[in-house]
Amino acid sequence: MDTKPIVLIGPMGVGKSTIGKKLAKKLGLTFVDTDLMIVKEHGPIPEIFKDKGEAVFRNFEELALAEAVKFPQVIATGGGAVLRGKNQRAIENAIVIYLSTNGQHMKSRLANGNRPLLENGISDWKRIYEERKPLYERLCDFEIDCSAASLSKTITEICTKLEEL
Repeated sequence: MDTKPIVLIGPMGVGKSTIGKKLAKKLGLTFVDTDLMIVKEHGPIPEIFKDKGEAVFRNFEELALAEAVKFPQVIATGGGAVLRGKNQRAIENAIVIYLSTNGQHMKSRLANGNRPLLENGISDWKRIYEERKPLYERLCDFEIDCSAASLSKTITEICTKLEEL
């Protein structure tokens, strides 16, 4: 594997941050989460959405991703990071892994979250995922189905795929 950044994309709640942390540790790389970068600099995401709107949040996200991809590290993105052309171009020189799911476990994963785009819960999640899925599929170097696999099996599968690149 080379020294490109590894970018995790996929729907809200699929486990990009959890998987990213474990993957970075296994590969001996730094882990960054673009959402946490935004929170650190601008405050809680729900407040950004409420006070400044989604467009301002997406601007912050664009800046965070542009900074993150400058380094060979594992990067967890927000589910909507793929929506902007500038972000799509930013990840062109990275290894992009799409973490997919059949959605079975999502209701429980999202239950305690404060996610601004999920006012109607799982029905919003399903709609948003279906809208974004073609982008995830087009932008990724490979897809890993996280529906039923354990965390350790998912990490092993990612590492195997990375070695094949």
